[in-house]
Amino acid sequence: MNIAELTTRLHAIRDRNDWRQFHAPKNLAMAASVEMAELVEIFQWLSEDQSRSLPADKLEHAGQEVGDVVLYLLLLCSELGLDMEQVVRAKLADSERRFS
Repeated sequence: MNIAELTTRLHAIRDRNDWRQFHAPKNLAMAASVEMAELVEIFQWLSEDQSRSLPADKLEHAGQEVGDVVLYLLLLCSELGLDMEQVVRAKLADSERRFS
């Protein structure tokens, strides 16, 4: 996955639709949270085993919600001037240091 390419494509959609006016960091964080809640809803009331073996339609739906969350996080990073790859690498390195 090329994060810069994905961000460029996402910005093109945003700009074509004049959505940047709505993309304050607080709004993007809230939107990512709403999409995460939609992902959680897919798993609500399932057993652990059921959650590991979703039927095809629910698995596709989960993928769509994961995509929504990631796209909002890309937009949030862009608005805050954060480099998504750098912050993820830094967090991974911190986890490796703390939990290895």
